[in-house]
Amino acid sequence: MTYRRKEVIGDCTLYLGDCMDVFDLIEKHDACLTDPPYGINLNTDNSRFSGGHSASVSRRGNGVGPAGGKRIFNDASPFDPAPLLPLAKKHIVWGWNNYPDRFPAGACLVWIKRNDEAFGSFLSDAELAWMSKGHGVYCRRDLSNNGITLKRVHPTQKPVALMEWCLGFLPDADTILDPFMGSGTTGVACVKLGRTFTGIELDEGYFDIACKRIEDAYKQPDMFVTPPAKPVQEVIL
Repeated sequence: MTYRRKEVIGDCTLYLGDCMDVFDLIEKHDACLTDPPYGINLNTDNSRFSGGHSASVSRRGNGVGPAGGKRIFNDASPFDPAPLLPLAKKHIVWGWNNYPDRFPAGACLVWIKRNDEAFGSFLSDAELAWMSKGHGVYCRRDLSNNGITLKRVHPTQKPVALMEWCLGFLPDADTILDPFMGSGTTGVACVKLGRTFTGIELDEGYFDIACKRIEDAYKQPDMFVTPPAKPVQEVIL
């Protein structure tokens, strides 16, 4: 079995299955933009939240976050990015600081996740991505996840605007691959920017969420995006 389901929604093709089983079925893409498991065995129980500046004191120890303490698939094992490199001409891969010696030299993207007053209050203040082109360091402060803390559907869900920012570094990349699709944020960004997207996800629950989010993204009026064809489902037995 290579994959369990395949959904085609507009210019997006989504596979439910292990990305290593799907790689042989897809052509080389213009770019790979992905947020893989970091190999850190992340504890998604956010009840240990320590708060930050005075505005967030009321949220200390409040709930277990969007994952309900659920572990992330394959996050307990070291991540090997080598299989990703032949899949696309250019790459942006989040979590670079967790495997810095496994990529060649490149540029660094920095997502600053909180205000200065909250630095050091809980987990990381920022996240890093490796970009295969260039040598600079580029930063973006995006606090939008703070406003949807209890509405996020994936424990490591990135803001759509952050992924749009990433795609801005890849203006000539028409076809985008995300082998660790999660809840489909990269796909939503591709829909909004008129790119062709291929996503792969191992968890069926997140796969279904990604399908729904991408379908909803196509329903939003956008003069640059062609409405999708009727979703097509293919099942491999």
